Amino acid sequence: MDVLNTIIENSSLNGMPKWYQALTLSLFIFIASIVMTTYYFLVTNGSDMIIRFSY
Repeated sequence: MDVLNTIIENSSLNGMPKWYQALTLSLFIFIASIVMTTYYFLVTNGSDMIIRFSY
């Protein structure tokens, strides 16, 4: 919890309402987890994926 407080104090979230801080951090964690999951699937199944850009 001390790490989150330090991040909030050193960012633009300092001084914002608690609900806004929680919403912002939750959205960031949600988007970051989607990106990391996508990278994991790309690394594990990347050799099987063939993307053709054509008409």
